[in-house]
Amino acid sequence: MKYNRVAPGQRLAQRKWLTLSALRLHLLAVTCLLSGLSVLYTFHSTVPPHAIEVHHQRISFMAMRRSTAVWGNEQAEHLKLPVYFRPGELWNDVDGNPIQAHGGGILLHQGVYYWYGEDKSGPTYKKFSLTGDSAARVDVIGVRCYSSKDLSNWQDEGLVLSGGRQHHPDLAASMVLERPKVLYNDLTRTFVMWMHIDDADYAMARAGIAVALSPTGPFKFIRSFRPNGQQSRDLTVFKDDDATAYIVYSSEGNQDMHIAKLSPDYTEVEPSHLKIFIGRSREAPAVFKHDGLYFMLTSGCTGWEPNQAEVHWASDMMGQWNWVGNPCVGGTEMDAAVTFQSQGTFVLPVPGQPGRFIFMGDQWDPDNLAQSRYAWLPLWVLPVQNTSQRARGAALDGGNATMPSGSDDQGRPPGGNMMPADVVVRWHDLWRFSDFDRVPKSRWEAGRLYHM
Repeated sequence: MKYNRVAPGQRLAQRKWLTLSALRLHLLAVTCLLSGLSVLYTFHSTVPPHAIEVHHQRISFMAMRRSTAVWGNEQAEHLKLPVYFRPGELWNDVDGNPIQAHGGGILLHQGVYYWYGEDKSGPTYKKFSLTGDSAARVDVIGVRCYSSKDLSNWQDEGLVLSGGRQHHPDLAASMVLERPKVLYNDLTRTFVMWMHIDDADYAMARAGIAVALSPTGPFKFIRSFRPNGQQSRDLTVFKDDDATAYIVYSSEGNQDMHIAKLSPDYTEVEPSHLKIFIGRSREAPAVFKHDGLYFMLTSGCTGWEPNQAEVHWASDMMGQWNWVGNPCVGGTEMDAAVTFQSQGTFVLPVPGQPGRFIFMGDQWDPDNLAQSRYAWLPLWVLPVQNTSQRARGAALDGGNATMPSGSDDQGRPPGGNMMPADVVVRWHDLWRFSDFDRVPKSRWEAGRLYHM
C-alpha cells in the first residue's frame, strides 16, 4: 500500500475532523439505542400477551411479572391491564399447556381468582348403550385448579381433587365427574366443592361433596347423594350476600330444575326444595345477582351439541322465576341462536363494575374433549327500554317458571310480573376489560355495537 506524507497543518485539520465525526457517530449510536429501547418498551406496554400468537397458541409475557395486588380497588385496577380474551381459541396456562378446567367455575378469595374445572386431558372414546346411542366421554381424571390475578394468565395449581377408586369409589375412572363449583364457608373457614357424580350411563344422578382447608386443596371427597331424594345432574351453587348458599340442579330426567338451600356449613341440603322450569328440559345453570335481583342462565339438553341459552329472573331465589329470553347478540344470527357454539357454565361479576359480568362457556369438541375451547364474553344487565320489551318477560308464559314442591301448578307468573331488566351477552372475536366501558343502552344497540 502506498504511503502519502501529510503536512503538519493538514494532519491537525484531519484530527479535528475525525474527532467531530467520531462524536457525531457516538451521538447517533446513543440516539438509535434509546429509540430501540423506546420501541421495545412500547411494544411490551401496548401489545397484550394474547395478541401474540405462535401456531395459534397463547404466549404469556406477564407471567414473569405477576402482581401482588390485594382485593378491593387495587383488584379492579389490576383488571385494567392490557390483556385480551379470544373466545374459542386455544387457551394455555403460563407454562404453555392447554388449560383443563371444563364445565368449571371461579372462586375469588383474598384477591386471587381460582378457576376449578374438569380435567379432560385423557383420550376421548364412545360409550355405547343398549339402545344403540353413544356418548363421548373421558375417564375421570379429577378436578384441576388454576390461579390468577388478572383472569387472563393462569398458573396451574394441579389436581385439587384426584380421580381414582383408591380415593373413593365415586371417583373411579369409569364414573362421571362434571361441573365442579367451589364456595368458601366463612363459619368453618373451609372450601366446599359441589359436583355432579354419575355412572357411565347417567343413571345414578347424584351430587357430590368435597372439602378442603386451602383453595388449592387437596380436597377430600365426602360422599355423593340425591338431594331430597331427587335426581341431580348438571348443577351449580350460589352464595348470596348474606352468606346463604343454594344448590341448583337439573332433575327428574332433566325435565325440571330444582333449587334448595344449603346448610350453614354448605355440606348438606335443607329438606325443602323448589321446582322451576317445569317440563322445559333445561341444564347447565349459572346464577348471578344484580341490584337485588337474581338471574339464572341455562341451556337446553342436547348432549355435547350447542343450543340456545335462556335467562330467567327472580326477586327471591326460592320465589317466582320469570322468563327473559336468549341473551346472545352479535356475531351471526345462527351463532347467537346456539350460544356462540358454547354451553354456559358460570357467570362471574366484574369487580367494581356493577351490572357487568363475564359469561363463561364451553365449546365442546365431542371427538376430542381435551381440545374443547372456552368462550368468555362480556355480559351486561341493562334497563328495559320500553313497555313492549318489559312485557316480553310475562307474555311467553314465564318459562313455566316456578312450582313449589308437591304442587301441580305450572307456576305461570301473574300478568303484572313484568321484566325489570334485560341481559345481554355480546360476541367479540377479541375483547378486553375496557370494552365494558362501551355500555349498550339496549339489546338492539348491543348488536349494533358489535358491527362498529
